[in-house]
Amino acid sequence: MSGKVLLFRLPNDGRRASGRHFGRIERQEGSLMWKVYALLAAVFAALTAIFSKIGVRDIDSNLATAIRVSFILVLTWGIVLASGAVKGIRAIGSHSLLFLFLSAMATGLSWLFYFKALQLGDVSKVAPIDKLSVAITIFLSILFLGEPASAKTIIGGLVITLGSLILLL
Repeated sequence: MSGKVLLFRLPNDGRRASGRHFGRIERQEGSLMWKVYALLAAVFAALTAIFSKIGVRDIDSNLATAIRVSFILVLTWGIVLASGAVKGIRAIGSHSLLFLFLSAMATGLSWLFYFKALQLGDVSKVAPIDKLSVAITIFLSILFLGEPASAKTIIGGLVITLGSLILLL
């Protein structure tokens, strides 16, 4: 490890490694970088909601989702090819492929429902409700991944849930 953090790379640099091993690598490279990436993800998710609301206005929400996915496909494969990460594709095991498939199915359904909700509702109400996924993710990560359930994590999840429910009423 050179100590520098690359924005686009395979999680395990082409080596077989568990998710926990990858987490340790990231923490070693920069204990704050995951926070930077998470903040950037939040900013782009916010922009996604605004751009999606405008983009879905005059077309079928399922068609809009399909077009969006096509653009994402071009963007992500462009990054993978430009970064050289495609070299690691043969090292991907069936276990990883299964969970990437399941993730893709969950993502696709989430986007289809999200776009339909954006088409029918106000983005200022749809987006916060969609963010209930944060609280659900916290719960599922504790239940299925055995992640620690600190008081701070539980309180944060409850506050997110409460905020979303207030906006729903």
